[in-house]
Amino acid sequence: MSANLKKHLGTLSKRGPHRVLVGDLSYAGINGKVYTPAEGKGLPAVAFAHDWTKKVKNYHATLRHLASWGIVVVAPDTETGLAPNHRNLAADLESSLQIAAGVKLGTGKIAVSPSKLGVVGHGMGGGVAALTAVDNPKVRAVAAIYPADTAPSSYAAARSITAPALILGSEREDLFRAGNPAELANNWGGKVAYRELAKGTQAGFTEDRLVKLAVGSGVFQAGATETARALVTGFLLSTLAGESKYDDFAEADATAKGVTSYFGEELAQKAGIHRG
Repeated sequence: MSANLKKHLGTLSKRGPHRVLVGDLSYAGINGKVYTPAEGKGLPAVAFAHDWTKKVKNYHATLRHLASWGIVVVAPDTETGLAPNHRNLAADLESSLQIAAGVKLGTGKIAVSPSKLGVVGHGMGGGVAALTAVDNPKVRAVAAIYPADTAPSSYAAARSITAPALILGSEREDLFRAGNPAELANNWGGKVAYRELAKGTQAGFTEDRLVKLAVGSGVFQAGATETARALVTGFLLSTLAGESKYDDFAEADATAKGVTSYFGEELAQKAGIHRG
């Protein structure tokens, strides 16, 4: 019987039980933000990587969402220009994880477990999240939301990554498609869950509505973004926080309305579709 996400998806798409604090990463030497639940010991933490030319402020609601479910998020606001260095952003993610695990957060009521660290990214940042996990035993989980191409190639890097992954793609043809999420999933060396959202696209995930209207790349996709947040939250609560009731969110065959999972031969076929 395949795993079913229906039971928890609606709950996880809404804000969690924790009050959220937002602080500055710059005190630790990296330009960026940190989002934390108001208190908690032994918390999981993720470093978050933005898409091409995006900034942390374009993900404010998403990062607050993760923190509201008890996950500390450190988000470097670096490599935001037109010609980003993907290796440098990966290095900043690594440094951000070290900060999360090693620096006192808040007023001492927040402590991160060094054994519960992961990386999350959107678009370009999804590919960079994969690069950050290569030969990095500290990274225990990777979530890539509509990942895009990187240099060096995240597709090649994925083959050597053993941490479990959640990779989200789109069932819609996206004018701005900048990567092949299915290929990243198909190449993944460890356990991987690949899901496509019926109504979500890479360009619709960020929260910069005015920019989208100006360039005609569509509006913020509220429903699809809520679903993506829920999928990522459940995956991280299972893989990092060890909350077993969410384990279906890490299973390759899990299903939900508006979400289709691909694995095995179907995933391999998907991986080859978008290469022109």
